[in-house]
Amino acid sequence: MRILIVKLGSIGDIIHTLPSLAAIRHALPDAHISWIAEEKSAEILRGNPFIDELIEVDTHSLRGGRIVEEMLLGASRQIKELRQHEFDLSIDFQGLWKSAMIGKLSRAKRRWGFSRDGLREPASRILLTDTVKTPKQINVIEKNLTLAAGALQIAVPTSNFEFPIATSAEHTSEAAAVIETAGGDFAVLNPAGGWVTKLWHAEKFGQLADRLWEEKGLISIVATGPKESELADTVETNSKTEKLVLAQPSLKGFYELVKHAEVYVGGDTGPTHLAVAAGAPVVGLFGPTEWWRNGSPNPNDICVQRSDIDCRVDCHRRTCSKWICMDSDVEAVFAAVGERLRRVKISQPS
Repeated sequence: MRILIVKLGSIGDIIHTLPSLAAIRHALPDAHISWIAEEKSAEILRGNPFIDELIEVDTHSLRGGRIVEEMLLGASRQIKELRQHEFDLSIDFQGLWKSAMIGKLSRAKRRWGFSRDGLREPASRILLTDTVKTPKQINVIEKNLTLAAGALQIAVPTSNFEFPIATSAEHTSEAAAVIETAGGDFAVLNPAGGWVTKLWHAEKFGQLADRLWEEKGLISIVATGPKESELADTVETNSKTEKLVLAQPSLKGFYELVKHAEVYVGGDTGPTHLAVAAGAPVVGLFGPTEWWRNGSPNPNDICVQRSDIDCRVDCHRRTCSKWICMDSDVEAVFAAVGERLRRVKISQPS
């Protein structure tokens, strides 16, 4: 059986689909599995032993707002490589027009996706041949697994999800170098996020780093990307103890780094989902998006979110003139960290 997984990006989207990849591979060990993903997000998939073929594309030109004929033409130019195969089926885990078009252009005999009420762009249903209905309020990892189970008639896990990510000695060495610089037990803090409305104040991360050192004896590794140096500098400027290390690891280097963290603190962003995949103890800082949907499936992980506000919740706004949902105080976050560390301690064998 030749299967095409369509999950383009972002990094968090891809991580949320990895348990479905693992379930498919374990259930159908002889299947040929291809995955089509955005070039900018594909790093996390490279070298994955569960994937027979990774196809990388740049679908920036296939944004909504264009007529269908133009999008189809652009998509056909992007995915010439797909036409070399005869897929038995495609599974669209993205739920967009452009992902459904890719499934259509792949010439897969059957094109599976979510039912109309589960699609991010419901009109894309017309390009699917088969659909699977999922519950309305469900973690996205479980939603994806439900689609895989329905499309392939396979058993899927309901807990202890597997996130297959292939790393190399280069990535473990990269992480080891950062850990050596820290020189002791550490927390990983990530002040970044794809939307400005997902950001907890960088100044507060600096204050949190002080509390972690003074009361928990933890050095803070502030992990950011190359374009997020200003955020990291703000965290450092607002730390009085200066017990922190600034780092810009690669995605897979970060994955190896966070495996060794006592705790991770970050918002709804790719590194947070990587921390979940790595099995790190996580404290998530959520505002305009839903913890129940995008957060950790580990019941021991903790979400800090405002429940005392009078505006919309789970609004998914990328800009906001009010923006109070991410204005949690340092004390609340530090208390959540303390509770997450306590849960780690009681779960360890005596």
